Amino acid sequence: MFPERETVFHHLSRYLFHSTNSVWGMITRYYISYMAKADEKMGIQIRTFSWMPISIENFANQILACSWQENLLPNINQNMTQVGTNRGKTKAVLVTSLNSEYCEKMKSMYYEHTTSTGEIISFSQPSHEETQHTEKQTHNQKALAEMFLLSYCDVLVTSGWSTFGYVAQGIASLKPWILLSPKDQKAPDPPCRRAMSMEPCFHTPPSYDCKANKNVDFGSILRHVKHCEDVGHGIKLCD
Repeated sequence: MFPERETVFHHLSRYLFHSTNSVWGMITRYYISYMAKADEKMGIQIRTFSWMPISIENFANQILACSWQENLLPNINQNMTQVGTNRGKTKAVLVTSLNSEYCEKMKSMYYEHTTSTGEIISFSQPSHEETQHTEKQTHNQKALAEMFLLSYCDVLVTSGWSTFGYVAQGIASLKPWILLSPKDQKAPDPPCRRAMSMEPCFHTPPSYDCKANKNVDFGSILRHVKHCEDVGHGIKLCD
């Protein structure tokens, strides 16, 4: 049924996830207003967790370090303000986060300085709910809309451990750059890794082999199954 193993979630999500008219309205209005006219579209999905704390400043720097290191965003010219009229390729960056500070920081940086490539970079963020409210339908509708908007991007940067990012990359059929977990509240080095497949990570896989009557490491013994980049004990499908 799935000759390409890493497309399982992609095909299932495309088949099963159908947005309501209200959600589709959010998607189309936002896409036409902020993304459609750009030459290239980049998505940055940001999520932090209480058990892996990191400051907004440090995580924002990690996102930029990853984006610059992997040539996803052009570097800025620190000594030049954006006063010229050199119009190069346009890139729309979609930021999804519960917090608005990440987007504002990057938006200000690229507004106040020219880029090394001459590209024109714009940033936008559909919502910033501050805290997660899964009990509210409107909150969940916005979340689904933003997953689909991320899936329309050409490249993705996602947060490790985030199922939100997993869904977006799966719908998009993209291998994202995954922001790795902080160490001692600081960004790791390297700041991110390219995903080996577009499949989501199964965070809590079974470890007991009934036939062998013992615990085993399925990420090491099964074909087309590997340990995840962001969750060491998790597993995911790969070709």
